[in-house]
Amino acid sequence: MWSGPRNISTAMMRSFGSRADTVVVDEPFYAHYLAVTGLDHPGRDAVLASQPNRWQDVAASLTGPVSGDVFYQKHMAHHLLPEMGRSWLGSLTQAYLIRDPAHVVASYARVRGEPTLEDLGYPQQVEIFRAYGGPVVDAADVLRDPAGVLGRLCAALGIGFDPAMLHWAAGPRATDGVWAPHWYATVEASTGFAPYNPAPPVVPARLRPLVEAAQPYYDELAAHRL
Repeated sequence: MWSGPRNISTAMMRSFGSRADTVVVDEPFYAHYLAVTGLDHPGRDAVLASQPNRWQDVAASLTGPVSGDVFYQKHMAHHLLPEMGRSWLGSLTQAYLIRDPAHVVASYARVRGEPTLEDLGYPQQVEIFRAYGGPVVDAADVLRDPAGVLGRLCAALGIGFDPAMLHWAAGPRATDGVWAPHWYATVEASTGFAPYNPAPPVVPARLRPLVEAAQPYYDELAAHRL
């Protein structure tokens, strides 16, 4: 599942993790991303120590044997850096979690002031979609109708919908990344998907060009959403 930041990606991981037949992995390329970019994210040293730093090792683990019938991989699209190989993607079924750029940028601006288009992951999502296809779901649609959209997503993935995906126990998970204490407080307090908030986003004037740059990528994917 390829998502951008400031989306409902962790809630979706909780949802799939509630299935009895599913194992999940949380942002397995995060350490490689930090090692290559040198970015100073919260908990950087712990992240680097918790995962393989070579993308090749991560890809091998993602395409190898798995203990569940379903292997849900939560990926941040911006972690797919240009120098990383892509052939391993052909061994997996790709899916995409998208969100309107205005909402993403407005949310992102509150935690990091100057995101770039690559930080938002839209070009990477489109690159993967054009090469491999796969079902697309919009975060707003999921929040409006979790059962309906998840049902369609499961059907598209050929795994069957499980009502357990709609609710989960509060608290952390052993499968959460070591960065969870910095980012997952809201999800850890949740027991299901939050209600959809129809409030319009407030995008700072300086970031409106970024929304305009991201919009065509979003529109291309949104045309295929379930």
